[in-house]
Amino acid sequence: MATASSELDDSIADPTPVPALRRMRRMAGPVDTGVRDNLLLRATRYVAMVPLLYRIVAVVGALVAFFAEGGSSPVVVVVAVLCVALNVFGLRWLLRSAPFENGNAGRLLLLDVVFTLAAYLVVAAAVPESSFAAAMQVPDKELLGGIALLTLALGIGYGGGLMLLSIPLSMLAWQLNTGVFNVKQGFAALGTMLGVLLTATGALVLLGLGTRLALAYGIRHGRLAERARQHRALHDTVLQTLESIALPRGGDPEQQLAELRGIARAQALEVRQLLESAQREADEEAARPLGEKLTALAAEMAREGLRAQLVMAELDEDTLDEVRQLAIRDAAREAMRNTLKHAGTDQVVVRVAEERGGIAVVIRDHGTGFDESARPAGFGISESITARLAEAGGSARVESSPGGGTRVTLWMPR
Repeated sequence: MATASSELDDSIADPTPVPALRRMRRMAGPVDTGVRDNLLLRATRYVAMVPLLYRIVAVVGALVAFFAEGGSSPVVVVVAVLCVALNVFGLRWLLRSAPFENGNAGRLLLLDVVFTLAAYLVVAAAVPESSFAAAMQVPDKELLGGIALLTLALGIGYGGGLMLLSIPLSMLAWQLNTGVFNVKQGFAALGTMLGVLLTATGALVLLGLGTRLALAYGIRHGRLAERARQHRALHDTVLQTLESIALPRGGDPEQQLAELRGIARAQALEVRQLLESAQREADEEAARPLGEKLTALAAEMAREGLRAQLVMAELDEDTLDEVRQLAIRDAAREAMRNTLKHAGTDQVVVRVAEERGGIAVVIRDHGTGFDESARPAGFGISESITARLAEAGGSARVESSPGGGTRVTLWMPR
């Protein structure tokens, strides 16, 4: 399979006059042939099941046809049973959960080729001349599948090699059965085998292109998602701190300065932890259930000046996975900070309950509110709240009216 990957890499990297293929190559990006393509390897591993399935069905069909024409050789039956058993074992080996090993795959493919060649000659030597044509259909199907299998697993060179080997093999089989060395017989099935070889090669090329296009698509959208995450992190830390500092404050100047220093110190610590200890913080956070996360959030907001009353129903701690719990917590943090900045109140109620087959978190304040129809799309709601929930499979709804406060509902399915 590694050979197939490298050959496919070379075919993609070569310039081509076809506009569609040029666009595909540009989307896939540069190809480093020195790096093992595990994604393509896994895809090829499973597409190799096609020739195995074909051989099982085709060998059984050829055996039935052999019986229908009056054949009765036990050797043909034994060979057919062994062919089916070997292909079933191959299917089970491909579907196993163990990692792919080149050495094991090479030994199995060698065993497959040796068995196919031996079966071809054994059947030719064992059956009478009257049933030779019908009997040889059994190893013929095994050989055709073997050409496709080698092409998909190792590349067109190996599949082509087996196809060329079949020419003298057919001549030898004919001589073993009839005693006559027939050169013409060696080329009788060459057209069919060439068709199988080209079909398998085309499937391998399309598989490689499709895999690389899917990989390029995932990388592109992953970068966009990472960029949005970084923007949210800046918005929720540095930008929030600067906006908080810019808010008008009354009272003693010394007290104001102390408050600003406290906010700046807290945000600096948060940014440092984000940059230097993101993974460690995530591991520690993963051990805390949703209730504790929201309780810690309420304490965090209290340090910033917002009194949050947390009302929680009894929840199954295994209801939501860690990614969804963090999405709810972070979206709730942004909603509460919006209350602190814009609502003109320092109190908010947070209710958590099971709803519609998921978990609903409602953040409600009785502040100034706003006119939803006149509010321009803001980054804080559209990105830090709505998009964050949507990325994890949930949804967010913001309801407000002038003088009526604001209600933010976060919902996440189980």
